Amino acid sequence: MLYAKHFLIQAIPGIFIPGLTSLLCNQCLAQENKKMEEAFHSHSELALVLSHAEVFEGSDAEGNKKLLSLPPWGIDYNYRFNPKWAIGLHTDVIIEKFEVQKDLEGRGDEETIERSYPVAPAVTGIYKPGRHFSFLPGMGGEFAKEENYLLTRAGVEYGVEIRNGWEVSGNLGYDFKWNAYDTWTIGIGIAKSFGNKNHDEIIQ
Repeated sequence: MLYAKHFLIQAIPGIFIPGLTSLLCNQCLAQENKKMEEAFHSHSELALVLSHAEVFEGSDAEGNKKLLSLPPWGIDYNYRFNPKWAIGLHTDVIIEKFEVQKDLEGRGDEETIERSYPVAPAVTGIYKPGRHFSFLPGMGGEFAKEENYLLTRAGVEYGVEIRNGWEVSGNLGYDFKWNAYDTWTIGIGIAKSFGNKNHDEIIQ
């Protein structure tokens, strides 16, 4: 009996203290989230992005497959309605004519096609869990005079605010053109926020 009583006396602090610490941490986190919501104001963001694109299904003059390196420009518009969430329209333009080997309906058969200055807008969701990194899934299309394709887009971005709403960022992206070809991009951009923007001071 004395041993059980002694054991309980020793065990209670080990159970009570971590539990109390966890409760206090949860309360602090809830208060911090409330402050973020109260201080945040929705705003717009506009960015210009210079990228380098790689197309593995490129085609040379003889119709052989080759790696293509292309120079896309991007214009991105975001509307941030939450400290961690935004929705945007991200548009890439490749300022070149080029040829790719198109996968015909996923059957493995290929056909060489030409693309003339394709424009690829996508409606994009943006999730920013912390101060710098953002994750960007989206859907859209690639449009050129020869043919249009549906695309799925995924990307990750690392941004650093300079001052007065200006931000520089680096990004990595992947476009999957359905039943056509794929594009990997790496780029650097500069963005400007318009409207009230207080969330960067409170997101850690």
